[in-house]
Amino acid sequence: MVGISTAAIPASLRRANERTLLGALMRLGEASRAELAKVAGLSQPTIGKITSELLELGVLLEDDESALPNGVEEAAPKVGRPGRRLRLNDEQQRFLAIELDVAETRLAALPLRMREDNWTHRFATPDSPQAWQAQLARTIKKLSLHGLWGTLISVPGIVDEKAGRVLFSPNLHWSEKVSLPELVQQVVKLPALMIQEIRALALGHLATHPEAQNFLLVDFGQGVGGAIVKQGKLYDNPLPLCGELGHTPVAGNQRLCGCGARGCVETLVSRPGLLRSLAEARHAHRSPSWAELVAEIEQHGMPAWLADSLEAAATVIAGALNVLGLRQVVLPGHLVELPPAVIEYLSRAIERGAMWARFGEVLCTAAPRHRAAGLAVMGMDRLLVPVSHQEGLRSLKARA
Repeated sequence: MVGISTAAIPASLRRANERTLLGALMRLGEASRAELAKVAGLSQPTIGKITSELLELGVLLEDDESALPNGVEEAAPKVGRPGRRLRLNDEQQRFLAIELDVAETRLAALPLRMREDNWTHRFATPDSPQAWQAQLARTIKKLSLHGLWGTLISVPGIVDEKAGRVLFSPNLHWSEKVSLPELVQQVVKLPALMIQEIRALALGHLATHPEAQNFLLVDFGQGVGGAIVKQGKLYDNPLPLCGELGHTPVAGNQRLCGCGARGCVETLVSRPGLLRSLAEARHAHRSPSWAELVAEIEQHGMPAWLADSLEAAATVIAGALNVLGLRQVVLPGHLVELPPAVIEYLSRAIERGAMWARFGEVLCTAAPRHRAAGLAVMGMDRLLVPVSHQEGLRSLKARA
């Protein structure tokens, strides 16, 4: 859960207990009531009351711990009442997820907990909000919205999530001119929430790797962005601006960035930046394909221009680790699609610049994107047990 403190009045205390229980269950995967009480630090009567309500709402499922797989016989009967295991409901779809990206928009109906992203519908992102809304309406007709509690939207750029506004999107400027939640609600009559796309990735990595409680996630795609998880919680700022590593200037780089500045590191290591560098190295008049870049590295090894670009990115990332006091970097995105030598080179360069490497280990891990899983976490956090208002679990009874 994202985690925000509130005053200890009865309503907020109940909400805090619900958030604590769901957070513990996300980390554990499944647990008995006694285990949840121990991990969450709550009394068993409190756990019992909360879990009963969550079971009634369909947020949790209960399994008989004594049940064994087919064909397996119990060696000896157990004494006493069989224990029952609780888990988040991963069998019923509860959220409509929308990933708005520069090139493509993807949709899927999500359960509360998932391990692998499975986007079932997609369309090319148009160049205007009106065209996007019309295409969204046509696509949603193919989906079943029965039983859904809300719509969750992942968007690029600088995002004021509380206000539901995109303040600045270097690669998708039309999204700055509209309220995307309102645009979606005109099509889907459900509550709509928005989250910055890299923050969704960080929540997704946390959900699928609950042991990773402290990390900097840096995603390489059409741009380069970052998000921070500390002590199992997504890091929030006073300003709606966080992890904008891609817009750090690199000395000697004169490329114009979509943000309006020159020299941003993402003009070198984003997907378009890498292909531009390959074209310049070849003195080509056409843009090469991604497959050509892969073949270039496989056949000729690491080109000098790529090594220089990775060094620039590593300097920025290592500087962020030194400021944040973190030692783990998660690297999803298109660099994972290149030969392993690329991630290995970037990891070694980050380690050279990270202060903690002088005293201990700095971990750099290539990872798949888990944006849908992150959206499901956001939906639980802000729709099931929101901090800022008195809706949430109680209001879902009418829509369950």
